[in-house]
Amino acid sequence: MTHHPMGFRPSVVLAAALASLVGAATRLAAAPPNIVFVITDDQGYGDIAALGNPVLSTPHLDRLHAGSVRFTEYHASPTCAPTRAALMTGRHEFRSGVTHTIHERERLALAATTLPELLRSAGYTTGIFGKWHLGDEDEYQPLRRGFDRAFIHGGGGIGQTFPGSCGDAPGNTYFDPVIRSDGAFVRTHGYCTDVFFSAALEWIDAQRRAGRPFFCEIATNAPHDPLDCPPGSDTPYLAKLEAAGIADAQRRARIAKFYGMINTIDANVGRLLDALDAWGLAEDTLVVFTTDNGTANGAEVWNDGMRGQKNTVFRGGTRVPSFWRWPGTLPEGRDVPALVAHVDVLPTLCEIAGAAVPADVAAKLEGRSLVPLLHDASAPWPDRPLVTHFGRWERGRAAESALRQCRIREGRWSLVNTKNRADGWELHDIAADPGERVNVAAAHPDVVARLAAEYDRWWAGVQGDLVNEDRDGPQENPFRTAYRRQLGE
Repeated sequence: MTHHPMGFRPSVVLAAALASLVGAATRLAAAPPNIVFVITDDQGYGDIAALGNPVLSTPHLDRLHAGSVRFTEYHASPTCAPTRAALMTGRHEFRSGVTHTIHERERLALAATTLPELLRSAGYTTGIFGKWHLGDEDEYQPLRRGFDRAFIHGGGGIGQTFPGSCGDAPGNTYFDPVIRSDGAFVRTHGYCTDVFFSAALEWIDAQRRAGRPFFCEIATNAPHDPLDCPPGSDTPYLAKLEAAGIADAQRRARIAKFYGMINTIDANVGRLLDALDAWGLAEDTLVVFTTDNGTANGAEVWNDGMRGQKNTVFRGGTRVPSFWRWPGTLPEGRDVPALVAHVDVLPTLCEIAGAAVPADVAAKLEGRSLVPLLHDASAPWPDRPLVTHFGRWERGRAAESALRQCRIREGRWSLVNTKNRADGWELHDIAADPGERVNVAAAHPDVVARLAAEYDRWWAGVQGDLVNEDRDGPQENPFRTAYRRQLGE
């Protein structure tokens, strides 16, 4: 997603509106908080009870939801590494060369400036626990991209390995996983989600004791495939899913495991919130919860009426939860309906943290700070074009994939192309048709022409940034090589 590089610039109206909120924004960021950013993998908007799921139980996420500002029209990318690239840079993922999740095209361009680098410049200590998925070679690793502490698995998921550089330690599993801790592999005990939260909480406690402000990213690989949940966590859902109309036994089994994995995430979110309370950190800590793309397995149970899921550019593929909790500073239980996106996270956190963004970096940012909306759900938020592209074309096929699963969204309008043809656009009026069931392109040819032209300008503008398209990876995954050198296995 992006906006002003397609020709859009903040209007005089926007500038005036934001200027009127300078006092409120300054007050919001007057005492910079600790920041805990939780992002799960493949959990969609409908995979939380508080957001309408009639089967799933998520009491702790519901508690977080109740105490948060909630962006109800927040969008990510259709898959994981692209979303992570946009979060790290405040720019569309293609601007950093991330056009896939494998085949060297998940690597975050080394020229990119990252969120933890900016926060560290403001005095924050930074840690990541779980999934990185923006490059497994040493120079791409989080310790070289702004993180002081890195406790991660490799590749896109625990145990996953692909030809080239993207891959995890050999034979790794969700139970007792081998984790790369600050560059050295360690054997852990327990279920992966529990392991990541435990390591994060231990690190947070150490920063608390030392009096250091911190940015902690907890990025679970769950509930991504393989659907390997803690024993028994799926059992309560089998009968509930059958009662909900999921007739196929295999589908019920998959969804039940998916929900079992989410239950473990939920329990750990509870652990996090309880620990912040016990340590007296709750009012000094901003907790953000989100996910990386639409649901991978829960759409047929509950998807809030949306079309699509993970791997699609329709609303169900990119609209995800976004909860922002800062007790005593942010409102509790407030919904914000404005159209916002993952590219907005970096400028928002930098403003809240008081992190100066160098002029050359600021000039390239494509997101807006959400601080006005965090303070006032009705703050002016003029429409802007936001682009989504599925990517994932075969090597060497970028030029012919311009219109292959793409979308440009502006306000109420969503212009989608899944046919890879200039005459393949379909237009949806999200205000009148949030499920994107009716194509109104014929009734609004002016909107189609305008947004299609904006899209064409955007596509032309990102071509020079696709730096990973023809790069060959190493003969062996770097994590496998490092694992063998350290452990001799």
